[in-house]
Amino acid sequence: MVIDTSAILAILGDEPEREDLIEKIESAKVRLIAAPTLLECEILLHARKGPLGRAELELFIYEAEFTVVPFDKAQVHFAFLAWEQYGQGQHPANLTWGDCMAYALAKSRGEPLLFKKAGFTQTDKLFVI
Repeated sequence: MVIDTSAILAILGDEPEREDLIEKIESAKVRLIAAPTLLECEILLHARKGPLGRAELELFIYEAEFTVVPFDKAQVHFAFLAWEQYGQGQHPANLTWGDCMAYALAKSRGEPLLFKKAGFTQTDKLFVI
């Protein structure tokens, strides 16, 4: 399974979906996060909570045993296709740059994507939880 920024922010922000998202993570045999997604989370959590936000993120990634996956050529390909097909201003899914990074990892690895953002439900739905 690949995790998106929206799921991490919901978990660390103690949003109502938190427990459901955690259960899905716990049941996943494979737990991946794209390096650009990790960076996006670090920036957003630092902006919201300061250094504590980054520390919470590091602990979460470690405890949940996520593998950080470097961004490669295959992911570049799938990220561009995602933006071209579902990107902001082009499709109701309205995927952001960051969304396209998580989508690309899921697509390139054939793994489901864990998310909170509703836009992903308007994509090809092949890899969404």
